[in-house]
Amino acid sequence: MDLQLLSAGLSIILIDLVLSGDNAVVIGMAAHRLPARQRRMAIIFGAGAAIVLRIALTAVATMLLLLPWVRLVGGGLLLWIGFKLLKEEEEQHEGAGGSERLIEAISTIVIADVVMSVDNILGVAAAARGDIVLLIFGLVLSMVIMLAGGSLIASMIDKFWWLVYLGSAVIIWTGAEMMFADPFIAHEIGENHSLVLTLSAVITVVLMVTAHYVHRHLPKQRRMREQTSSE
Repeated sequence: MDLQLLSAGLSIILIDLVLSGDNAVVIGMAAHRLPARQRRMAIIFGAGAAIVLRIALTAVATMLLLLPWVRLVGGGLLLWIGFKLLKEEEEQHEGAGGSERLIEAISTIVIADVVMSVDNILGVAAAARGDIVLLIFGLVLSMVIMLAGGSLIASMIDKFWWLVYLGSAVIIWTGAEMMFADPFIAHEIGENHSLVLTLSAVITVVLMVTAHYVHRHLPKQRRMREQTSSE
């Protein structure tokens, strides 16, 4: 057996297991409110469309990452997605929100995956070392991990509602770290990993608390004022 090929294959498996986890969280968060049949469709079509876009992005991923503002904008999108998903969960918890639409769930999955998959693409491409078979293997494996992981997370959220907060925190944290990895921001703050971790944690906590307040407490206060005024 070719040890170099085996080593590359194992590297791709580890990269996919580590870097596809965040994508699986998004899939589970976006799809769990759908009925069972639509949930499967959202996961399959969302992950499938994301993989097609991953293949298209492979050729330009390295060049894109060198451009300033790309990671900054992508990280901002993830912050918005984490905030948006928590909004829907809070509304449903208060009985004010309905079931998520299939198209909306698929679009959320695709947008988040495109933003989050660049590191995965580069990691798999580097480990494949120009071997097209290994590259395809890595992309297919990442899809399998996203499908299985997304379904598992969606089922777990159905049973343990508090996991929505953990899932949103993971998405927001990933977005914050991506913003600080942008060449423009990295040049301004330098190689200060402790500062990046601290700022990412602060952004995550502040955005989570803000989302909880805006999406649950403000509507509740508004309803109480309306009831008081009607009496």
